[in-house]
Order: sequence, then structure tokens, then C-alpha cells
Amino acid sequence: MSRLMHVAHGAYAPPAPARELTAVSADGARLHVEVHGPKNAPPVVLAHGWTCSTAFWAAQIRDLAADHRVIAYDQRGHGRSPASATCTTEALADDLEAVLAATLAPGEKAVLVGHSMGGMTLMAASARARFREHAAAALLCSTGSSRLVAEARVVPLRAGRLRTRLTKSVLGSRAPLGPVTPLARRILKYATMGPGSSPGMVEACARIVHACPRNVRHAWSVVLDLVDLDHGVRELKVPTAVVVGTADRLTPVVHARALVAALPNCVGVTELTGLGHMTPVEAPELVTSRIRELVVTYMDGTGSAGSAESAQIKEGA
Repeated sequence: MSRLMHVAHGAYAPPAPARELTAVSADGARLHVEVHGPKNAPPVVLAHGWTCSTAFWAAQIRDLAADHRVIAYDQRGHGRSPASATCTTEALADDLEAVLAATLAPGEKAVLVGHSMGGMTLMAASARARFREHAAAALLCSTGSSRLVAEARVVPLRAGRLRTRLTKSVLGSRAPLGPVTPLARRILKYATMGPGSSPGMVEACARIVHACPRNVRHAWSVVLDLVDLDHGVRELKVPTAVVVGTADRLTPVVHARALVAALPNCVGVTELTGLGHMTPVEAPELVTSRIRELVVTYMDGTGSAGSAESAQIKEGA
């Protein structure tokens, strides 16, 4: 199956980048990186989640690239980044550092945004020197730091060992997803999106997820099953906002509330009623506005950190 089967038209079709490059991680893994927007505009770095790709950020890229330098990359094994034998949270942190080194000038600041596993990437890298050199602020969308399988509600059973075991089996399945059929769309919508998601949103997400190779999907499911990044949350000291959908079955709202309680510098939480796990696709304008608020509040428009360190992003939609 094609690694690039995203929608070709409409709001969720990925825009063409101004520049493409390859970042090389600490272990030699090669990462596909896209840069959109004006060269000297304030930078925003986007890290997508499990089974996704840069195409997941199409709506944010299209809006932000008008007046921001938007940097998006494919996590190892996803999109156009080749698979690697190493799948760990340390590798995620290494990869983010490689992207920052390849795209930002020394000392240049950016707003870093992570969805799901991309949010975990930010947590994994939070204590790294290069992360602290470049991060002005962060946005965590639909993510968690630990107990991911135990808290997931994809399997409609009461919490406990049976649900955890079945959830692990479902998420870790090696079975091919196959073509995007009506049944496949219904399954993906149930598992990852809110009930009000439009057919266009579901189609875009289904095409992205189904393009992920099954061996990559399985390898990272093992990592997510065992992930414990609670320490990384405590090290995420830059101003950090949180977004979550109240109907998120993969990383339920309990995770967002735990992040808010543990973050050293939480500057706002937005709980979106009835939305699922794919918040950047389900609520593109809201997520984009949160990114813009972080840029305005914590950067001076030139890639330097702003002075409004105590400013707060409003809670709520």
C-alpha cells in the first residue's frame, strides 16, 4: 500500500512545502522534513502522532504558513521517513533534536506542537539541551504520559485487566488495515474521532492512518504500551498549553487533566466537548488559534523568546 495516500483536494489536502530536507538522527535514522511559509517568519514545529504523517497537519500548515515558518516532519517509519530498527521514546527525542538542529539557527526559538505520540516526543525531549535551546512554548494535543493502554476506552468494557488485555491486542495488531472502505471509515471514526466528525475529516484521517506500514504500526504500539514519561512532563518547563477532546477514546481526558496538574508551567487547558482523539483535524481552527496565541505571547515575532513569561492562555474553546 502506498505510503502517501492522503486526500488530494480540499481543506485536508497537504499543501506543497517551500522546501524539503532530510534530518539525520543520532543513530543515523533519516527523517523527512518539510518547511512551509516565509523564511524569516516566527517558526512553529509540528510533531505528528502514531500512524500519521506530515499530512495530518494540513489545515494548520495551510493557515499558519501565511505568516509563520512551519516545520513539519515524519516520525521514523511514518510518511516518507524510512523505518528504523530502533523504536523508543529516546529515539523520538533524538529525532526531534535532529529536526531542530537542521531547521533552526543556534538559539532560535520556536513554538513546538505535538499530537498524541508527537506530544510524547516533546515530553521525551524536554530535558534535552537542544530542546531547551529552541523551545519558546509548547502545545500538547490529545496525549498522555503513561498508562495509555490501561486508560484507553477503545474497547467498550469496564476498566480492568480484561479491557487492558483486549485493548493491547487491538492496538498492537499486525493485521493489514487494507483499503479505505466504508467499514474501515466507521471503525476509525469510532476509535479515534468524535461522533460529529464530518465525512471529509474521517476520510482524511483514514487515508493517513491506513498508509502507515503495519510493521511500523505494531512496533510503535509496543512502545506506547510501556511508555512512562511522567518525568518528562515535570521537565517540560516552557509555557505549555493542553488541548483534549472529551470523547477521546485513545487518550481520554483523564490524561490531559493529569498533565495540567503535573506541568511546571501550564498556561491553559481546552476541553473540546464531543471531540475525539484527532483534535487538529476535528477542530482545526481552534488548534491553530492556540498555536498563534503561543507565538504572540511567548515570541517576539523574530524567533526570539518574548517577554510575557507570566501571560496565560484562556481556558475553554
